[in-house]
Amino acid sequence: MSTNPNTILSSVFGYAQFRAGQEEVIKQLLAGRDCLTIMPTGSGKSLCYQIPALALPGYAIVISPLIALMQDQVEQLDALGVSAAYLNSTLNFAQQEDILTQLNHGELKILYIAPEKLLQSHFLDKISNFPPSLIAIDEAHCVSQWGHDFRPDYAQLGILKQQFPRSPIIALTATADAATQNDIIQLLGLSEAYHYVGSFDRPNIRYIQQEKFRPLSQLEQYIKQKKNQSGIVYCTSRKRVEEVNEYLQRHNFRSAAYHAGLTLDERNWAQGAWLKDDLEIIVATVAFGMGINKPDVRYVIHYDIPRSIENYYQETGRAGRDGLDSEAILLYEYADADRVRWMINQNENIQRAEVESHKFASMTALAESETCRRLVLLNYFGEQKDKACNNCDICLDPPKKYDGLLDAQKALSAIYRIGQSSGFNHVIDVLRGANTQRVREYKHNELSVYGIGKSHSQEYWLSILRQLVHLGLIRIDITDNAHLKLTEAARPVLRSETSLQLALPQINKSAEITKETKPHLKQEYDKRLFERLRKVRKRLADETDVPPYIIFNDATLVDMCLLQPDTNQQMLLVSGVGKRKLEKYGQAFLTEIINYINRFD
Repeated sequence: MSTNPNTILSSVFGYAQFRAGQEEVIKQLLAGRDCLTIMPTGSGKSLCYQIPALALPGYAIVISPLIALMQDQVEQLDALGVSAAYLNSTLNFAQQEDILTQLNHGELKILYIAPEKLLQSHFLDKISNFPPSLIAIDEAHCVSQWGHDFRPDYAQLGILKQQFPRSPIIALTATADAATQNDIIQLLGLSEAYHYVGSFDRPNIRYIQQEKFRPLSQLEQYIKQKKNQSGIVYCTSRKRVEEVNEYLQRHNFRSAAYHAGLTLDERNWAQGAWLKDDLEIIVATVAFGMGINKPDVRYVIHYDIPRSIENYYQETGRAGRDGLDSEAILLYEYADADRVRWMINQNENIQRAEVESHKFASMTALAESETCRRLVLLNYFGEQKDKACNNCDICLDPPKKYDGLLDAQKALSAIYRIGQSSGFNHVIDVLRGANTQRVREYKHNELSVYGIGKSHSQEYWLSILRQLVHLGLIRIDITDNAHLKLTEAARPVLRSETSLQLALPQINKSAEITKETKPHLKQEYDKRLFERLRKVRKRLADETDVPPYIIFNDATLVDMCLLQPDTNQQMLLVSGVGKRKLEKYGQAFLTEIINYINRFD
């Protein structure tokens, strides 16, 4: 195999040129220098260590926190003709010894391993006789106590610099603020490291925040528009995962649940079926997705607000890894934020709770922002931008303000007349003149405020009440069954002593925005040919028992539709088609393309 990075990029991986930052990082590693590399999900971090691993003699070790990530990466490398393996708890003693023998005999180029396995003294003793030419630490934010996913085993990886002083180390992550980056450098002993921080911008992802009204119905409405597309729905609890998944299945969506309360077999089945496109949707807690390399996820929905911008960025970043247009939907309500704050405050580690509280405050600021969401996101990571993106809900459909004094007075008066003894739903029932048992029982249908808001929907008034909470005119008394109480700030509003601007409720915001014309990152391609190529890919994937994207990802199929190659030489010009994949799969796709082109002859 060639030792030239450009040749490896083309012949093995099938790409004509490097993405931003990759070539410089690779050059530094090949020169023997340590690297700290911060690149967004989908920017090609793995090539930064895979290409040097193939160019250098011997083998490389890649430290990864999750079994799923290791298996996924090894499958992809195997499809490319690269000798790779993983060591983790799924292998028995004999299998592990066989892999060590392969390493010793120079039969492997890349070994994926969990940190706890690597740090076992007998393992380090064995490989000290044939040390790696390169060490890659993936998801390196796990090293730092300031990171959003701190793991004690990662914090011990600093011994690698002493154990293998001649092996360059590359630490990689998609999400690390300045404090986390400094911690990684210090704890891993990378004082002379080349430091690359790429842009955190993912221009192909459209960020949309929708106020949470009837979330299950909102979810159903959105997913109906995404027929046969792959997506993830994130929830904060196992119970909610089960509820959402059961609802989707009842409404005939191909979905499955994934959370830590399921058995390993159940989780493996769900993940495998989703990776192979036998399922469209995975409904999961944050236990799912870290290291999943499925490139054709077209949408990620947060049913509940995440705990940090790092979590949000990493989870939304699982959409559109192939560079094609994708969407990130956040369903948000203030009550969710209160619940997360309560959970954070239960942490007995006061310092950790303070870090998490600070990070969550930044996340709620993003959710409640009325400026371009991408700017808020990028500025959080220290990437100073001042130009709006024109690809988020704020840019595409800016919040419209109106004179909300009368609506506020109606809502505040209803709360007062009820005796400040009810939550959102009952207050809205009174405003809208609902004939419920509770309204009749408490004779609230005899109040002067009964029915004064009947011209507006339940969702409209829920939005108004939430805004009044956010503005500090109402508080939710969690010690009194979450009843709504007026604050002192409500007095001048009720007396018309001040003006009040509110945001006009946007009930179907995400549905409207997703129908808008998208910014095409690739020119128009033949959708019918694309679907035919997808079927070829699925058939080949089922025959070889691998996920379809291992064959080719969506971006490669789109390139085939644009170029419509009819020879092997032309097929090699398609992005993502290297020599090995051309030999294994090229003819099936060429035949389909030629048949399609000649279908009317």
